[in-house]
Amino acid sequence: MSDEEVQILNRPRAARTASPQSLPAPAATPQPAWLGPVLLVGIVLAALNLRPAITSLGALFEETREGLGMSGTVAGLITSVPALCFAVFGVTAPRLSRRFGPAAVVCAGMAAVAAGLLIRPFATNAAGFLAASALTLAGIALTNVLLPVIVKRWFPDRVAAMTGLYSMALAAGTSLAAAATVPMTRALGGSWRTGLLVWAFLAVAAVLHWLAIAAAARKEKAAAAAGAAPAAAPDTGPSVVRSRTAWALACYFGLQATGAYITMGWLPQIFRDAGVSASTAGVLLAVTMVMGVPLAFIIPGLAGRMKNQGPIAVVLGLFGLVGYLGLYFAPAAGAWAWVLMLGVSNCAFPLVITLIGLRAESPAGVVKLSAFAQSTGYLISIPGPLVVGVLYQHSGGWDLPLALMAGLLVPQIVLGMLAGRDRTIEDECGMRD
Repeated sequence: MSDEEVQILNRPRAARTASPQSLPAPAATPQPAWLGPVLLVGIVLAALNLRPAITSLGALFEETREGLGMSGTVAGLITSVPALCFAVFGVTAPRLSRRFGPAAVVCAGMAAVAAGLLIRPFATNAAGFLAASALTLAGIALTNVLLPVIVKRWFPDRVAAMTGLYSMALAAGTSLAAAATVPMTRALGGSWRTGLLVWAFLAVAAVLHWLAIAAAARKEKAAAAAGAAPAAAPDTGPSVVRSRTAWALACYFGLQATGAYITMGWLPQIFRDAGVSASTAGVLLAVTMVMGVPLAFIIPGLAGRMKNQGPIAVVLGLFGLVGYLGLYFAPAAGAWAWVLMLGVSNCAFPLVITLIGLRAESPAGVVKLSAFAQSTGYLISIPGPLVVGVLYQHSGGWDLPLALMAGLLVPQIVLGMLAGRDRTIEDECGMRD
């Protein structure tokens, strides 16, 4: 058996069974030897930059509010902006990707992240700060959608492994910014502006890497266009709104994002109301987030070896149910056990990102599915933290909010089972020969 045959047999099912029309055309010229390693580093750097803009602000939110004189309404608006921007700007990713190529759009996204992070510490009012934050979040939204596409395009034989790598980097960036922002701010003089500015340098490093990647991709695209047949039409992918799997994946994404945002926003308060100290409550939240680092690498690899990923969604959901039940009955006594359970449950994110790569056969299909699932999902997630806050305020305790959190896991498990079935959106939309 030849090396080429071995590689084909080792590919994921979707990559092996795709029709010739759905697969990317072979490159007209060989890719430079340096591109693979640089692209791998670029993916990791991009993933590291997908959450520090949010979690670093969370760590210094009180200081930022006071420094800019934000009202409570404006502060509440800023906490809702990330999910809204992810939904609104993520929709534009497929069109931009078709016109400029995914590598160029990711490079532009990283540039927007860096520019926003460089500008917002120097804002003199809440409006300027919000505008700079929106610029950063727009870049994150585009990168969110297109990283699965980059993986599918350049690493078709290692979708699960590469998804695990960047999911792990994303979790690491989230945890690092949450844990390190306050100590770094104190070490650098105590100004919240300096503490937020530091994270711009990580984004600048990502931009420099993606400039080289985008240039190489542009040359490859030009060479392929020069050798292409005149009648060749671009593959725009299936109509995802016709796919039940796409809808199941989008709603699953939305419910897991709802749980993650509720956890990040309210878990420390749950513990503090149960008598846990503020510092310990912060550590407990950090433990929940750190759980995502190793599991974000393990879960995509496991999912890639399974035909049906529904059982993984069931297990993750059951961990969350146990965690919320523990918080309901004994929040302080079993605090460490409950945060471990919720940390495992929140790893539905790397699973759903992996499913985006597995449930579409063509790069164009992955672009459309990624944009649809993430944009729709983030829209679904917007009310969750706000509803929990209203229930907490009006009920005077956590019984009703915790019941809601646990209840949302039931449809999440069902949707995960539907999204995990061994089928693709091309199958459902009748695009296979």
